[in-house]
Amino acid sequence: MTPSSAPADPLSLKDVNALSADAFTDYFAGVLEYSPQYAQAAAAQRPFQTADEVADAFKAAVQADSESAQLRLIRAHPDLAGKAALAGELTAESAHEQAAAGLDRLTPEEFAEFGRLNDAYHEKFKLPYVVCVRENNKSSIFEGARRRLANTPEQERQAALYEISRIARLRVLDLIAHGDGK
Repeated sequence: MTPSSAPADPLSLKDVNALSADAFTDYFAGVLEYSPQYAQAAAAQRPFQTADEVADAFKAAVQADSESAQLRLIRAHPDLAGKAALAGELTAESAHEQAAAGLDRLTPEEFAEFGRLNDAYHEKFKLPYVVCVRENNKSSIFEGARRRLANTPEQERQAALYEISRIARLRVLDLIAHGDGK
Protein backbone atom coordinates (compact mmCIF):
# COMPACT_ATOMS: atom_id res chain seq x y z
CA MET A 1 0.00 0.00 0.00
CA THR A 2 1.38 3.41 -0.88
CA PRO A 3 1.34 6.13 1.77
CA SER A 4 -1.45 7.99 0.02
CA SER A 5 -3.70 5.12 -0.93
CA ALA A 6 -6.76 4.34 1.13
CA PRO A 7 -7.29 0.75 2.25
CA ALA A 8 -10.14 -1.26 0.76
CA ASP A 9 -11.42 -2.07 4.25
CA PRO A 10 -10.43 -0.31 7.47
CA LEU A 11 -8.63 -2.43 10.04
CA SER A 12 -10.06 -3.26 13.43
CA LEU A 13 -8.33 -1.72 16.42
CA LYS A 14 -7.14 -5.20 17.37
CA ASP A 15 -5.51 -5.56 13.93
CA VAL A 16 -4.00 -2.06 14.17
CA ASN A 17 -2.42 -2.97 17.51
CA ALA A 18 -1.06 -6.22 16.04
CA LEU A 19 0.72 -4.56 13.08
CA SER A 20 4.49 -4.51 13.09
CA ALA A 21 5.95 -1.03 13.57
CA ASP A 22 6.82 -0.86 9.86
CA ALA A 23 3.36 -2.06 8.78
CA PHE A 24 1.72 0.46 11.14
CA THR A 25 3.88 3.24 9.68
CA ASP A 26 3.01 2.20 6.14
CA TYR A 27 -0.71 1.89 6.93
CA PHE A 28 -0.95 5.32 8.58
CA ALA A 29 1.69 7.12 6.48
CA GLY A 30 -0.90 9.31 4.74
CA VAL A 31 -2.43 10.66 7.95
CA LEU A 32 -0.07 13.65 7.97
CA GLU A 33 1.05 15.10 4.64
CA TYR A 34 4.36 13.58 3.55
CA SER A 35 5.31 12.98 7.19
CA PRO A 36 5.33 9.24 7.94
CA GLN A 37 7.71 9.81 10.87
CA TYR A 38 4.65 10.72 12.95
CA ALA A 39 3.06 7.35 12.16
CA GLN A 40 6.29 5.74 13.34
CA ALA A 41 6.11 7.72 16.60
CA ALA A 42 2.44 6.83 17.06
CA ALA A 43 3.22 3.13 16.54
CA ALA A 44 5.42 3.22 19.63
CA GLN A 45 2.44 4.28 21.77
CA ARG A 46 0.51 1.02 21.27
CA PRO A 47 -1.60 -0.69 22.37
CA PHE A 48 -4.52 1.64 21.83
CA GLN A 49 -7.91 1.17 23.45
CA THR A 50 -9.83 3.46 21.06
CA ALA A 51 -9.47 5.00 17.64
CA ASP A 52 -9.34 8.42 19.32
CA GLU A 53 -6.25 7.27 21.23
CA VAL A 54 -4.59 6.56 17.88
CA ALA A 55 -5.44 10.08 16.70
CA ASP A 56 -4.19 11.50 20.00
CA ALA A 57 -0.87 9.70 19.49
CA PHE A 58 -0.39 11.52 16.18
CA LYS A 59 -1.26 14.85 17.81
CA ALA A 60 1.16 14.19 20.70
CA ALA A 61 3.95 13.25 18.29
CA VAL A 62 3.54 16.53 16.43
CA GLN A 63 3.31 18.56 19.64
CA ALA A 64 6.49 16.92 20.98
CA ASP A 65 8.44 17.76 17.83
CA SER A 66 10.59 20.84 17.37
CA GLU A 67 9.15 24.09 16.06
CA SER A 68 11.20 23.73 12.87
CA ALA A 69 9.78 20.23 12.29
CA GLN A 70 6.26 21.53 12.94
CA LEU A 71 6.83 24.27 10.36
CA ARG A 72 8.02 21.63 7.85
CA LEU A 73 4.81 19.68 8.51
CA ILE A 74 2.67 22.77 7.94
CA ARG A 75 4.60 23.58 4.75
CA ALA A 76 4.02 20.01 3.50
CA HIS A 77 0.32 20.88 3.15
CA PRO A 78 -0.84 22.08 -0.25
CA ASP A 79 -2.44 25.43 -0.90
CA LEU A 80 -6.19 25.11 -1.06
CA ALA A 81 -7.29 25.17 -4.70
CA GLY A 82 -3.67 25.91 -5.58
CA LYS A 83 -1.21 24.90 -8.27
CA ALA A 84 -0.76 21.37 -6.90
CA ALA A 85 -4.52 20.80 -7.13
CA LEU A 86 -4.62 22.09 -10.68
CA ALA A 87 -1.68 19.91 -11.67
CA GLY A 88 -3.16 16.81 -10.01
CA GLU A 89 -0.24 16.62 -7.58
CA LEU A 90 -2.17 16.38 -4.30
CA THR A 91 -2.02 13.31 -2.10
CA ALA A 92 -5.09 11.13 -2.53
CA GLU A 93 -6.29 12.27 0.90
CA SER A 94 -5.99 15.99 0.11
CA ALA A 95 -7.55 15.64 -3.32
CA HIS A 96 -10.56 13.81 -1.88
CA GLU A 97 -10.98 16.30 0.96
CA GLN A 98 -10.70 19.38 -1.25
CA ALA A 99 -13.15 17.90 -3.74
CA ALA A 100 -15.62 17.03 -0.97
CA ALA A 101 -15.56 20.69 0.12
CA GLY A 102 -16.22 21.81 -3.46
CA LEU A 103 -12.77 23.33 -3.92
CA ASP A 104 -12.40 21.55 -7.25
CA ARG A 105 -15.51 23.36 -8.55
CA LEU A 106 -14.75 27.01 -7.82
CA THR A 107 -16.03 29.87 -9.91
CA PRO A 108 -13.32 31.95 -11.59
CA GLU A 109 -13.90 34.64 -8.94
CA GLU A 110 -13.54 32.15 -6.07
CA PHE A 111 -10.43 30.67 -7.63
CA ALA A 112 -8.92 34.16 -7.96
CA GLU A 113 -9.74 34.91 -4.32
CA PHE A 114 -8.07 31.67 -3.19
CA GLY A 115 -5.03 32.74 -5.20
CA ARG A 116 -4.95 36.10 -3.41
CA LEU A 117 -5.43 34.49 0.01
CA ASN A 118 -2.75 31.86 -0.66
CA ASP A 119 -0.34 34.59 -1.79
CA ALA A 120 -1.11 36.68 1.31
CA TYR A 121 -0.47 33.68 3.58
CA HIS A 122 2.84 32.91 1.94
CA GLU A 123 3.87 36.56 2.10
CA LYS A 124 2.94 37.07 5.76
CA PHE A 125 3.62 33.67 7.32
CA LYS A 126 5.77 31.80 4.78
CA LEU A 127 3.15 29.05 5.21
CA PRO A 128 0.10 27.74 3.40
CA TYR A 129 -3.33 28.33 4.89
CA VAL A 130 -4.22 25.01 6.51
CA VAL A 131 -7.79 24.18 7.48
CA CYS A 132 -9.66 20.94 8.01
CA VAL A 133 -11.84 21.28 4.91
CA ARG A 134 -13.96 18.27 5.91
CA GLU A 135 -15.29 20.32 8.82
CA ASN A 136 -15.96 23.41 6.69
CA ASN A 137 -17.57 24.61 3.49
CA LYS A 138 -16.31 27.08 0.89
CA SER A 139 -17.80 30.04 2.72
CA SER A 140 -16.32 29.19 6.12
CA ILE A 141 -12.95 28.35 4.53
CA PHE A 142 -12.81 31.80 2.92
CA GLU A 143 -13.96 33.51 6.11
CA GLY A 144 -11.40 31.63 8.21
CA ALA A 145 -8.56 32.56 5.89
CA ARG A 146 -9.48 36.24 5.98
CA ARG A 147 -9.78 36.18 9.78
CA ARG A 148 -6.56 34.24 10.35
CA LEU A 149 -4.54 36.66 8.24
CA ALA A 150 -4.75 38.95 11.28
CA ASN A 151 -2.89 36.36 13.40
CA THR A 152 0.68 36.75 14.56
CA PRO A 153 3.09 34.16 13.13
CA GLU A 154 2.95 32.20 16.41
CA GLN A 155 -0.85 32.31 16.52
CA GLU A 156 -0.96 31.08 12.93
CA ARG A 157 1.50 28.24 13.63
CA GLN A 158 -0.73 27.14 16.51
CA ALA A 159 -3.90 27.52 14.41
CA ALA A 160 -2.38 25.45 11.59
CA LEU A 161 -1.26 22.73 14.02
CA TYR A 162 -4.76 22.62 15.51
CA GLU A 163 -6.27 22.20 12.03
CA ILE A 164 -3.70 19.53 11.18
CA SER A 165 -4.71 17.60 14.31
CA ARG A 166 -8.35 17.75 13.13
CA ILE A 167 -7.35 16.51 9.66
CA ALA A 168 -5.26 13.70 11.17
CA ARG A 169 -8.07 12.63 13.51
CA LEU A 170 -10.54 12.24 10.64
CA ARG A 171 -8.00 10.38 8.52
CA VAL A 172 -7.21 8.01 11.40
CA LEU A 173 -10.91 7.35 11.96
CA ASP A 174 -11.24 6.54 8.25
CA LEU A 175 -8.57 3.85 8.64
CA ILE A 176 -10.02 2.09 11.69
CA ALA A 177 -13.16 -0.01 11.53
CA HIS A 178 -16.03 1.14 13.71
CA GLY A 179 -17.55 -1.17 16.25
CA ASP A 180 -15.95 -2.75 19.25
CA GLY A 181 -12.69 -3.13 17.29
CA LYS A 182 -10.98 -5.12 20.04
